Amino acid sequence: MAKREKKPVHKVVMTEGKRQIIQQLLQEYDIETAEDIHDALKDLLGGTIKEMMEAEMDDYRNGYKEKTVNSSYGSMRIDVPQDRKSTFEPKVLKKRQKDISDIDQKIISMYAKGMTTRQISDTLMDIYGFEASEGFISDVTDKILHPILYIDAIHYSVRDNGIIRKMAAYVILGISCEGKKDVLTIEVGDNESAKYWLAVLNSLKNRGVKDILIISADGLTGIREAIQTAFPKTEYQRCIVHQVRNTLKYVSDKDRKAFANDLKTIYNAPNEEQGRANRDRITEKWSEKYPNAMKRWERDWDVITPIFKFSANVRTVIYTTNAIESLNATYRKLNRQRSVFPSAQALLKALYLATFEATKKWSMTIRNWGQVYGELSIMYEDRLPE
Repeated sequence: MAKREKKPVHKVVMTEGKRQIIQQLLQEYDIETAEDIHDALKDLLGGTIKEMMEAEMDDYRNGYKEKTVNSSYGSMRIDVPQDRKSTFEPKVLKKRQKDISDIDQKIISMYAKGMTTRQISDTLMDIYGFEASEGFISDVTDKILHPILYIDAIHYSVRDNGIIRKMAAYVILGISCEGKKDVLTIEVGDNESAKYWLAVLNSLKNRGVKDILIISADGLTGIREAIQTAFPKTEYQRCIVHQVRNTLKYVSDKDRKAFANDLKTIYNAPNEEQGRANRDRITEKWSEKYPNAMKRWERDWDVITPIFKFSANVRTVIYTTNAIESLNATYRKLNRQRSVFPSAQALLKALYLATFEATKKWSMTIRNWGQVYGELSIMYEDRLPE
């Protein structure tokens, strides 16, 4: 029986040149894990292939040929380098390839990461060797307009200058005009304020978001003022689920079910007047036993009431957290997998990877979305595409 030939083991020999390259990689890509190294090498490979392709054609280049290609968002023209013998076979865009729909998805992903149209165009230039105009990018990203946005937070332990601190990961999730869920932004921070949220909302504006009908969020510090400044026509709806949870914190286990059922009579009331009457009745019923439980409902009433003008179908979309709970379940797994993240950047990378995995399963539209969209179109006339 023939002996199995052993594969040669590669022995790493370090040189000063290699050390300098590694140091540059660590600085350029903020490498902290083996996965980061993998991502950095993929990025470098894309740029290297482009440089090699151009170098390969230096002696044979015969100008450029304009080519029109199609995407799921429209057509675009690019300049393809030509060689005299017509033997050059580009790998990214093959000679007879007319469709680049896969690039659309990359644009959407980059947009979701918070990149501007100019940055996306530059990135496509770096990786693929051709330039997409900002107008083309805007046409692609116009499909990411969302009438309803949710802002939610999950807290993680993060090491910051040697000290372990709790930091919040804020996720902005939108429902598109087609009734599909999409993650627009993930922010990691610990300094909630009107200034902070204004910067977050302005980043959405800078990425082309012209209008938002409703933003549903918990009582984040400064969020109301930031919405009024960045999107003055947008309605801020206090998240009812968070409102209920915060109320029940003051209630003992034996009374929670009864108290929760009473709260339902507020946000399920047919109109604001009945909702207020039910609120006052519940406050009177439970105030002696739980004097602090209903204070939030009185203080925040003006941002609870927007739901009363909608039908049950629209209310359900606005105040339930079904759209974001499945995503949060994925994010909570990160806490179980890693008790402390080495940096905020490491946490952000882990969240992005988890998001991409979670959103692969999102294909269904929101229940009764046709009715919901029709009602929103009437309520917010001329602000939604027909």
